[in-house]
Amino acid sequence: YEDACAYALVKNTKGKIKVYKENLYKPTEKRFLVTKSIPSKYVICELDGKPAENVYLSELGVPKQALDKQTFTNPLGHCVGDEIFIVSIKESVGNQTFSCFRKVHPKTTLSILQIGDIPEIVDDTISEIKRDFSHISGIFSINCLFRYLLFQQNRFVDTYFNKMETLGTHSGMVGLGEHYNNHHTNQTMSCVVFE
Repeated sequence: YEDACAYALVKNTKGKIKVYKENLYKPTEKRFLVTKSIPSKYVICELDGKPAENVYLSELGVPKQALDKQTFTNPLGHCVGDEIFIVSIKESVGNQTFSCFRKVHPKTTLSILQIGDIPEIVDDTISEIKRDFSHISGIFSINCLFRYLLFQQNRFVDTYFNKMETLGTHSGMVGLGEHYNNHHTNQTMSCVVFE
């Protein structure tokens, strides 16, 4: 299938299940209101009433050619309470607009994110899981392709898998467009831990 989605309904009959989300980014003070977008085409046209591409590039001081790669360092983030849901920028689509890998609706507030300390963030997630579970039967995770590419670029892939292996039996996959609870997110790891 060229464009498909899979769902799994899982019930653990002998213990608890908990879902976790890990992202490697934190918000900066750079926040904007999406004043014009085309959600069906995943396009952001305006931020604070100005051309979206110009706002993003000028805030970061990077040239237009860097737009599609800059998302590895500075993706956009949609904050919902204390949660951050990452919005990866895909490419320039003309008229100083850009497309993303997920829908963004008008009146959404977005922040430019910055990358954190990757090993520290991974260690924090592992510590949280260990605090929540005295026994782990297994873990199933989905890592975004962009995370995997970032880990490759930073020579962190083997280290990451070795760290996750300390939790026990772990199975996972690399995906495009992850979900956590009811939100679509990018550049994120979502995992389910079984007691």
